[in-house]
Amino acid sequence: MESRRECKVNTVAANIFSCSLPAVNNLGARVMSQSIHVSNTSALSPSALRRYDQGLKRTIDLVGAILGLLFLSPLLLVIVLLLKVTDGGPAFYGHRRVGRGGREFRCWKFRTMSVCGDTILKAHLERDPAAALEWRATRKLRHDPRVTSVGRVLRRLSLDELPQLFNILTGEMSIVGPRPVVTDELFHYGADEVYYLKVRPGLTGLWQVSGRSDLSYEHRVELDRRYVERWTLSLDALIIIRTVPAVCLARGSC
Repeated sequence: MESRRECKVNTVAANIFSCSLPAVNNLGARVMSQSIHVSNTSALSPSALRRYDQGLKRTIDLVGAILGLLFLSPLLLVIVLLLKVTDGGPAFYGHRRVGRGGREFRCWKFRTMSVCGDTILKAHLERDPAAALEWRATRKLRHDPRVTSVGRVLRRLSLDELPQLFNILTGEMSIVGPRPVVTDELFHYGADEVYYLKVRPGLTGLWQVSGRSDLSYEHRVELDRRYVERWTLSLDALIIIRTVPAVCLARGSC
């Protein structure tokens, strides 16, 4: 009787092991590939995000933001001084963005534009139809006349986003999530708006590591929906890892 039980256990174990090897190999292939793919079998709908994992995600956000502010404080101070010395304007800029549940919050950045940037943009779009078309399509300009010389460097290296560590501390943002948008941009999402509103906006996200400004806004919306639909802690970890080369190589920055 014991020998029969052992045979059954060994047979089951062998079957599980043989089925697991292809899965492990496929996982390694996905991680090493240039684009992020998440198995549909592990997909989570926005309403089914597990409380435990969400609590752990928030804990990671808090620890990451605190450590980031501590280690980066010398760099933050240097940037503040540079901005003050070059044009004398405020170092920080807070713009109203839409957060989880539709609640607006002030998203902090290092100021990269001239103080009278809105006036400059309006005049530029009125005299340049191509720029106006680009602005309507992506809400960004590759050659933005509002950006200062110091601001151009900060944007290229994504250093202007570092003050959003404070937004993460206060729970308005997360380390990983859809990039925060203004209210006027929500119409781009259409029916997918519900996915954006289900989570906290992120300091980095799937769009950030997939091309940023090189992608159309429609593709950006698709990436945001895909992230929320298929969210896992392992996906967050992979996005964080891929953020480093994306920032260092300034992929899609403008």
